[in-house]
Amino acid sequence: MTTVRTDLADIAGAVPDPELRVVTIGELGIVRGAETAEDGRVVVTITPTYSGCPAMDAIRDDIRSALAGAGFADVEVRTVLSPAWSTDMITESGWAALERTGIAAPGASGTPTCPRCAHQGQPTPVLQISRYASTPCQSLWSCRSCLEPFNAIKKL
Repeated sequence: MTTVRTDLADIAGAVPDPELRVVTIGELGIVRGAETAEDGRVVVTITPTYSGCPAMDAIRDDIRSALAGAGFADVEVRTVLSPAWSTDMITESGWAALERTGIAAPGASGTPTCPRCAHQGQPTPVLQISRYASTPCQSLWSCRSCLEPFNAIKKL
């Protein structure tokens, strides 16, 4: 029998995302759970933001390091792809942290609001420049109101 441990999930969840250092993997909704197996091993379950996420090895290593620092030497990190991760899993504090650094939410229609000026009433407020930005889970946009470029998390 295994025992689900919220303290373990909290430790793992406090790990900063290696690509978006302003937000934790817990705030992104990547950590699905943590438990102690019968043999005493800690098992943390995570889901990538998308199946080809290049940061997953770093995330697994950082989770192991964080738990080792808290006294848990034997840690297994399991990756599950189902149910798939979605932007709905990002917490309110996660969105706030992203927006403070100029990374926008995708918006209900998939079109973001400029995190700098909120469009200031422009009828065609933003233009997508590239489907990909500094990380594959982001796209690059330009605001037609303030003329600043910004990244937005892709709606998944």
